[in-house]
Amino acid sequence: MADIESARETFAKFDIDGDGFITAAEYKKAMAQLGDHFVTETVAQSIIDSKDTNGDRLLSFEEFWNSLDKG
Repeated sequence: MADIESARETFAKFDIDGDGFITAAEYKKAMAQLGDHFVTETVAQSIIDSKDTNGDRLLSFEEFWNSLDKG
């Protein structure tokens, strides 16, 4: 079960520039830092697009939070 504080911490690790949105480049970089060097920017964009509800091709915290299995 996800709690909002740990979700915010995780989101912050991916939102490298701190602008409130995760881009494909940030997602790729964060995954590489976590040891997964096989995530390409194309794959990262596909993952973001699957959770992106407003179509801006970015992942906001609200979209991230809504995509989590909270129960």
